Amino acid sequence: MTARTNVQVLLIGCGNMGYALAVGWLTGAEAIEVHIVEPSAPLRERAAAAGAATSAELGDVSARPTPDVVLLAVKPQQMDTVLPDIRRFAESSALVISVAAGVGLERMEEALGTRTSLIRCMPNTPAAIGAGMMVCVANGQASPDQRALAQRLLSATGQVRFVQDEALMDAVTAVSGSGPAYVFHMIDCLERAGIAEGLPGDLARELALQTVYGAGRLAREGDTDPATLRRQVTSPNGTTAAALAELMGPAGVDPVIARAVHAARRRSVELGGS
Repeated sequence: MTARTNVQVLLIGCGNMGYALAVGWLTGAEAIEVHIVEPSAPLRERAAAAGAATSAELGDVSARPTPDVVLLAVKPQQMDTVLPDIRRFAESSALVISVAAGVGLERMEEALGTRTSLIRCMPNTPAAIGAGMMVCVANGQASPDQRALAQRLLSATGQVRFVQDEALMDAVTAVSGSGPAYVFHMIDCLERAGIAEGLPGDLARELALQTVYGAGRLAREGDTDPATLRRQVTSPNGTTAAALAELMGPAGVDPVIARAVHAARRRSVELGGS
């Protein structure tokens, strides 16, 4: 018998996050075979057009060959229905990866068994363009090889980091999972402020979008930390200094962002996070 060399992935759910992952796998250099279970016909057709095998229901998926990975990209409220249906794969040594927000490792172990190899992830929406941030935590059953496999698979949508303490996932949710919305709001505020100062709407939007994009790239790709970059662009008594006196004052954005992140973390805990 010839040894199987391709990575076999069973993807449950093919909304925006599932589709972003699937496209990354199917267009990447690594040999990955993807089978997608998605009840929505339009989403299933989109996945099939990208090159994935598809099924409408889990019952249509054969237990052989056993997938190397079962990735759950469903809504948190669907997990109690989906988890019992994938137990047969977990019991056959498949690694189970979940991107369902707020569903902890203990809850998944209760449904799948404590011997199941599990990785819980918190993604964010820039994954749709391959610029996401995925933070993961593994249970004790996930081997180093399985963690490395998860790292490779999830890197299809951007950067991937692991943490050791699952309790950190609520803070991750507050900073990274919810974070894109904070940045989108900042872009919107910059655009509206520009319009209020007399700029045409299309120009105000372009200035806001490109400034945030360029500043983000400079902070990400350069060797200088954000605080130093801010000081470098701030001339004494100049225009930037005048603006930062407002932004960094007692009523500025620092305490607002701290309160916002704390509120998001607190709500993550309330919704069933670690």
